[in-house]
Amino acid sequence: MRGIIDLAFHHARTTISTLLLLLIAGSVAYVDIPKEAEPDINIPLIIVRVSHDGISPEDSENLILRPLEQELRSVEGLKEMRAKGYEGGGNIVLEFDAGFDVNQALSDVREGVDDAKPNLPDDSEEPVIEEINFSEFPIVVVTLAGDVPERALVELGRNLKDEIE
Repeated sequence: MRGIIDLAFHHARTTISTLLLLLIAGSVAYVDIPKEAEPDINIPLIIVRVSHDGISPEDSENLILRPLEQELRSVEGLKEMRAKGYEGGGNIVLEFDAGFDVNQALSDVREGVDDAKPNLPDDSEEPVIEEINFSEFPIVVVTLAGDVPERALVELGRNLKDEIE
């Protein structure tokens, strides 16, 4: 290590020239790299939710989730499938491999859900298919509280929102 430092001191002009070259090349690369203010980040998750009033978690697993799981197993690019039944319905979380085609995956999931619909109970509501998308989540969440009337907090919140935007 000491030899490298001694070499750098003995060849100071070369060392400084190399440093300047690296700084200039890095600056040019930074300026030329395309940047996006609001990049679209794809999360490889799709959620299928089915509601059914009054159904128990066990019945939800047997009557709702199993038929859906059977049809959704064949979706291309599927990495993992997690299902959970709860009081009043159930949901299935489908995790895909990185770099998946969102539109194709959504199409395949809709097709699988449509194929499973005849096997679902008649009283079940229409299955809801949701894609996780970061652009739909808020960037900043601000909570206002204090010993003032609610009207004052609402007005302050609106003013703050205008200033932030």
